[in-house]
Amino acid sequence: GINAEYGERARKLLQKARETAGTARVWMKSARLEWCLDNLPGALATIATGVTKFPEFPKFYMMKGQIEIQMKKLDAARTTFDLGIKRCPNSIPLWVLFANTEVGEGNITKARSILEKARVRNPLNDELWVHAIRLEVKAGNDNVAQALLARALQSCPKSGRLWSEGIFMAPRPARKTKSVDALKNCDNDAHVVLSVAKLFWLERKNKKAREWFVKAVKLDPDHGDTWAAYYKFTLAHGTEQELQILVDKCVQADPKHGERWCKLRKAIENWRNDGNVELMLKTCAKQLPELR
Repeated sequence: GINAEYGERARKLLQKARETAGTARVWMKSARLEWCLDNLPGALATIATGVTKFPEFPKFYMMKGQIEIQMKKLDAARTTFDLGIKRCPNSIPLWVLFANTEVGEGNITKARSILEKARVRNPLNDELWVHAIRLEVKAGNDNVAQALLARALQSCPKSGRLWSEGIFMAPRPARKTKSVDALKNCDNDAHVVLSVAKLFWLERKNKKAREWFVKAVKLDPDHGDTWAAYYKFTLAHGTEQELQILVDKCVQADPKHGERWCKLRKAIENWRNDGNVELMLKTCAKQLPELR
């Protein structure tokens, strides 16, 4: 079948690349290929060799842990993540993956402690603060979340991500003021501009919302989540023609970042669609939560 043929061709190419270049990325791609083809033992064996050559390459630990979770070996995954954060203490995605794994198992306390350790090692990283705040919101500790947000903004006063998180954590009547504060502190930040677009959308001020969505994708065309939100808005309030123009622009921009966007791109079951930006855009837009 096509899988086997594709797999063999890709295997040969990557084997050659390992022999000639042998970089950490090549080893990672080789392991990912085996994972995509559902050869989990082969993927783990490739990672094992890769780790001996590049012990400080965080993606090995992320991939190994995810494969172990897929194999229902949760304790093995914990050990893998633990070793990973010791060797790569500055890899934010690794810390977040470890914490999210515990959240998925219902271990809020454990996840909280992982994120605290992560912040000790990386005190000025806004992404870690965002995850810590969301963890408390998820656990129903709204006061703790607000206190964390205040501390986070002291550490990272120019973080658009934190300001945006704060806008939607506020009760509806207070959001406008929050958004004005956010724009004062980081006026040209795509996260903040996107939040303002969403606020206008919620208030049914569609013309204003559209202007701010346009501004957001111009500021950061590489952010897939922004394109997805703009698509979802246009699906509800735009014409067929506007939708098509938006899709074409997004395909042209070929975004590589964004929390949900990256999750979709990297999900092992989507490996065949990695290059299909239009499909990614539509799927990502469908998965966006409703604005509240």
